[in-house]
Amino acid sequence: MYRVESSGTLVKAHRALTRGRVGPRVSSTVVLLGVCSLLTDISSEMVSAVLPLWLITVVHLQPIQYGIVDGLYQGAAAFVRLAGGFVGDRRGKHKGVAAFGYGLSAVCKLALAAVGSAFGSITAIIMLDRSGKGLRTAPRDAMISMASREEDLGSSFGVHRAMDTVGALLGPLVAFGLLAIAPLAFDTLFLVSFCFAIAGLGVIVLLVREPARRRPAPDAEPLRMRAAFALLREPRFRGLFVAATVLGLATTSDGFIYLTLQRSLDLDPALFPLLFTGTAVTWMLLAAPVGRLADRVGRGRVLLSGYVLLLAVYAVLLGPSIGMAGLFVALFLLGAYYAATDGVLMALGSGHVSETLRGSGLALLGTAVSVARLFASVLFGALWTWLGIQTALAIFAGALVVAMAVAAVALRDANA
Repeated sequence: MYRVESSGTLVKAHRALTRGRVGPRVSSTVVLLGVCSLLTDISSEMVSAVLPLWLITVVHLQPIQYGIVDGLYQGAAAFVRLAGGFVGDRRGKHKGVAAFGYGLSAVCKLALAAVGSAFGSITAIIMLDRSGKGLRTAPRDAMISMASREEDLGSSFGVHRAMDTVGALLGPLVAFGLLAIAPLAFDTLFLVSFCFAIAGLGVIVLLVREPARRRPAPDAEPLRMRAAFALLREPRFRGLFVAATVLGLATTSDGFIYLTLQRSLDLDPALFPLLFTGTAVTWMLLAAPVGRLADRVGRGRVLLSGYVLLLAVYAVLLGPSIGMAGLFVALFLLGAYYAATDGVLMALGSGHVSETLRGSGLALLGTAVSVARLFASVLFGALWTWLGIQTALAIFAGALVVAMAVAAVALRDANA
């Protein structure tokens, strides 16, 4: 369990990250938001680590039904992400919007403990939980970018994602421990998840300060939503938006990847949460150094390289016999893929959008990815149901090759 002893601990962590004569500077705001995300991700990953197995083997959903639920889990945030980014930009106060999103997700963890196993109720709570994520993500990323120098954006997002991923590492371990002690005690798991979510909410409410930003001119008109959508008319941002969308359409969810590994190796269901941990270890170790690499060699290049790694994951899953070696290779590649794409995309977007529209611009990119992955997840579930898992993977592998070619052209046009 990760525990914050005092603000002095956080200051020491910040000094450790920024120590040295040469290198990127990471602000205390980034570190504090990282701690908030760490605790929140323990909460979220406790639930997501057991959700695929629970819905398939306990609730007995068909793959296409799970695809719908997983698509909502991936994409429901998109429906409110724009609102979160825009409201933060309009009010000039991103912290309040982010805190509300964290609070909403925390309440949903408590609701899961009381709702039972009804498909409709579970779906509704998942939508609300992901809506909380959508509300908080763009304002949080806007605060990270505004608290960082432009030349250090990749490093700042990399450090934040590394801390966030510590939570993604610990969450499945906590879930595994709880279910090992009390098999099928999902209500207890959801209550513990709620406690971690409340701790994360406390960090952002009590410790994080709103980053300073330039004041708008006294006669400036209030920001309107059409100003955010006008970003799509700018060639550089439009190219990045297109690249993020087409790549998302060829990305299958982690849940399907882990289910494929579990079925291929006939793993004990109790071990299922540990698959998430395997990915998180790699992501945690590589996020910060890959972010620094992106600042040096080009963020667009690193982003595309990440999807090459995802294609390699598909290739492993399509192999005739995965074996334990294939399992570890797939988990390593999946973690490296996330390290090269998640924070790097936000760093790219931050360099393409002015400060006054930072939250809205990042929200547009996040929405593009979320909606694309929602459709991808539903499509993958349908292909699995009708044609089988291997055929579904082969189709997505071919689609990813095409998507990378399109994205390469779009990123070139965006000078990314």
